Amino acid sequence: MASSAAVPFWRAAGMTYITYSNICANLVRNCLKEPFKAEALSREKVHFSISKWADGKPEKPILRSDTPGV
Repeated sequence: MASSAAVPFWRAAGMTYITYSNICANLVRNCLKEPFKAEALSREKVHFSISKWADGKPEKPILRSDTPGV
């Protein structure tokens, strides 16, 4: 028997919560006035490193800097 509970609209639209959350955050950042908008957009950038493992030891990490939405 199917549940009659309400389904969140983001799930009904076929999105994950992360996708929904990213869309909402982007809308809020775009509504800000300067200088707050520039500051919020600079915090959106993501920096991380990737290390491949060989013979149980990590190799030299590769530094990455990705910006969402690009």
